[in-house]
Amino acid sequence: MSAETALTNELLEALRSLLGDRVSTSLAVREQHGKDVSYHEGSPPDAVAFAESTEEVAQIVRLCAEHKTPIVPFGTGTSLEGHIAALKGGICIDLSRMNEILEINAEDLDCRVQAGVTRKQLNEYLRDTGLFFPIDPGADASLGGMASTRASGTNAVRYGTMRENVLGLTVVTADGRIIRTGGRARKSAAGYDLTRLFVGSEGTLGIITEVQLRLHGVPEAISAAVCAFDSLEGAVNTVILTIQSGIPVARIELLDEVQMAACNAYSKLDYPALPTLFFEFHGTPAGVKEQAERVAELATEFGGRDFQWATQQEDRSKLWQARHDAYWAAKALRPASGGWATDVCVPISRLAECILETKRDIEDSGLLAPLVGHVGDGNFHLVYLIDEEDEEEYRRASAHNDRMVMRAISMGGTCTGEHGIGYGKIPFLQAEHGEAVALMRQIKNALDPEGIMNPGKVLPE
Repeated sequence: MSAETALTNELLEALRSLLGDRVSTSLAVREQHGKDVSYHEGSPPDAVAFAESTEEVAQIVRLCAEHKTPIVPFGTGTSLEGHIAALKGGICIDLSRMNEILEINAEDLDCRVQAGVTRKQLNEYLRDTGLFFPIDPGADASLGGMASTRASGTNAVRYGTMRENVLGLTVVTADGRIIRTGGRARKSAAGYDLTRLFVGSEGTLGIITEVQLRLHGVPEAISAAVCAFDSLEGAVNTVILTIQSGIPVARIELLDEVQMAACNAYSKLDYPALPTLFFEFHGTPAGVKEQAERVAELATEFGGRDFQWATQQEDRSKLWQARHDAYWAAKALRPASGGWATDVCVPISRLAECILETKRDIEDSGLLAPLVGHVGDGNFHLVYLIDEEDEEEYRRASAHNDRMVMRAISMGGTCTGEHGIGYGKIPFLQAEHGEAVALMRQIKNALDPEGIMNPGKVLPE
């Protein structure tokens, strides 16, 4: 049981009457649902309810509202800022069994899915349609969770984030109402944009149970490339000029020399252990060729070495799998360490300045912290590899993270490009948004007056 709340027998009996054995109070199940993949400390709920429909979610929420019991939604548990920790105990609603693809509208390039459908599941289903869903945060996250955290990833530079690719939602509100926002039309001027309100709200305003998504046509031609640079500055300046030149690259990923050495060892690659850019180009064969040639010219100006091309699906998959395994590759550099992942995002014109100052600060702080980034949109990540028992090392990492975040905010950036706030980045929200935080709290209080929806996340208490 949580120290902050006790699950009443009356509520537990009501949940079991509704769901039968799909309610668990097992410690192992509770602990699994109270800890994400981040470095942040977990906190188990008092019970886990496995819902199978929007109506069941609404019934669970109504019961919890009646008993003023906290609710934490759960998708796949891949979040990075403590989003699923049940800080005040209560009920975790697991949506993973809500995994039906409800409709595909190929002619209109959209689909509707239940919140528990994962991005890989959707793309596997779309395999023979000539369509795909481009948002790729690396982990095989649930689409409801991706909408809740406003996820992004490697393709965002061309296709946008979840914010741009969610057309509408089905949401269960804090009092158990079922509402539908948005729709299938590509634009609307009707009323408040509730879809954008719930996208990125991290379960603090309501529980997303269905998502209407934009789809995209599979490009006629796809080509990937890897290019090493003699300096980190040269790599970042290549990115900046590529974007400013309007070249429509699909992906630009940066790995510093520390991360490249880690990926080489972990994924059995033989690239130079130098600052490296991973590119992907989408379009017609002629368009892809032109994009690649223009980027190669820019890279050469900034000290880029020969491109290594990958046009076959198998080769491209190997290349990007190595990029997606970057976290585990980094962890392998110091196997006994804890991996604390963090991110910031800045305007593209300030990217080189922010990254270079951050790298110097890492060296001055005596930390091991590989750097990777979706740098095409100004977003980069660090993984601090620190001894979990060494309080002084943790303090240095925490102080470095504070400086990096405040540096990004001072440059017109944000404390998080895609990880979200959870409870890990709450201290930076006021610095970034100022008086707007008070308005956010008014919205929270209006939609969740009892404060039962994922309490302790996003907003400072």
